[in-house]
Amino acid sequence: MKKTLRGNAVRALVRGAAVTGAALALAATAVAPAAATTPAAIPPGLSCDTGKHAIDDYTGYALCRNNGSATQVFWVHLVCGWSPDVDGEHVTLRPGESGQSTAHCAGLGSGIGEIHVRP
Repeated sequence: MKKTLRGNAVRALVRGAAVTGAALALAATAVAPAAATTPAAIPPGLSCDTGKHAIDDYTGYALCRNNGSATQVFWVHLVCGWSPDVDGEHVTLRPGESGQSTAHCAGLGSGIGEIHVRP
């Protein structure tokens, strides 16, 4: 009888640890989207607007203007949740010019989590 009680106690302890671990994992995923909305720093000399396409939540863009005195290259970087992250085309801007870089997350994923402008 002692073996049965001891076995039941061990099973209950293992089950409790599994439930606690699952609850913590779910709590961490619930917090992740809030952190994903934090805007990324824009490279110096560029003035940029970023966002998602009006009718496609999987397409993101960075529309930038070069306010500096030297030519700059930038591209958009999308953090795509469950799918691999993607980079848009590299855009070269001379001083005073504007341009846009776009990228598209895979449709199997959860969509865009963050949008960054990379130098």
